[in-house]
Amino acid sequence: MKAKALVYCENEFGRIDGKVANGLIRQSETYDIVGVIDSSKAGQDAGEYLDGVKNSIPIFESIALALEELKAIPEYFIYGIAPLASFLSDEQREIIFSAMKRGMNIVNGLPEFFSENSQFARMARNYGVTILDVRKPPKRENLHNFSGRIQEVKVPIITVMGTDCAVGKRTTALLLVEALRNEGLNAVFVTTGQTGLLQGSKYGVAIDVLTSGFATGEVENAILNAYEQEQPDIIVVEGQGALSHPAFTSSSAILRGAMPDAIIIQHPPKRKSYCDYPKIPMLDLVDEIEMIEIFSKSTVIAITINHENMTHVEVNHMIGQYESEFNLPVTDALLHGCDKLVKELIKTFPELKRESVLV
Repeated sequence: MKAKALVYCENEFGRIDGKVANGLIRQSETYDIVGVIDSSKAGQDAGEYLDGVKNSIPIFESIALALEELKAIPEYFIYGIAPLASFLSDEQREIIFSAMKRGMNIVNGLPEFFSENSQFARMARNYGVTILDVRKPPKRENLHNFSGRIQEVKVPIITVMGTDCAVGKRTTALLLVEALRNEGLNAVFVTTGQTGLLQGSKYGVAIDVLTSGFATGEVENAILNAYEQEQPDIIVVEGQGALSHPAFTSSSAILRGAMPDAIIIQHPPKRKSYCDYPKIPMLDLVDEIEMIEIFSKSTVIAITINHENMTHVEVNHMIGQYESEFNLPVTDALLHGCDKLVKELIKTFPELKRESVLV
């Protein structure tokens, strides 16, 4: 049985900084999400607001109104916002305390670790609840340096990179894994961020809180664990940020640690500047692809679109334009699925076709 959870995402649900809540609404193997708190969208269905498909997860104005309507206290209260400024405001702290007082365990995806804060720790003890800091890294003695053993992996490793942060790399990677499994392939997902961990990914670590000396090694180690324990046909690794993004270094660690055999790149055509940096224009898609291929010595084999601020007509037009311009398969995985991606992967790695036929 999944544990019931309420997700806090005030003013951010469906937006870039609400990506943790957005991901949990779309998929969660760990939690049964019973509601989202966002007063700006109260009364709406979360699935319908996010993707146009109802999923019977209501959006509430507040904790009090949520508990009144649910008529039960969920086991967990998840902080579902991933802002650039990673510290809580006084108002948000009071909301977390309110959840504790009502008996909910706290799940935190911020790099501000609640369990290390004396006030949070004292409140948790007083009300008999727990704090889970999902992004808290392993102890130093349990971290891994890069070993080079990634070269022992004898199945394709695919990374889903992007031209910016919060463009849907994880969502596309998960949809791709599902599509590959539907083809009879044993596909495994490796996460590199807090949302993937919250969704229940068995393999991976939030690498953005690691020092540069261990980030590459932890990516490699997660892939090795997946390879050794699952004996997969293919491994799909979630990207973070963008290789060109000046504020983040996670992409370089992922490419180094994974040493991918092929790359899929996710891009939001209507976005002109980097997330949270409106004065810094994004690198053009063609230049991002060139940078990734030079850096990784691998090849981008497909493009996926993030349709933010786009109509379906615009998406379809852009798919045609990119396919003509780049001579690559292009899709919007949320709108059109992953058939093109699966076909291209089987074309690139013929052994996958044999594996899928045998199942």
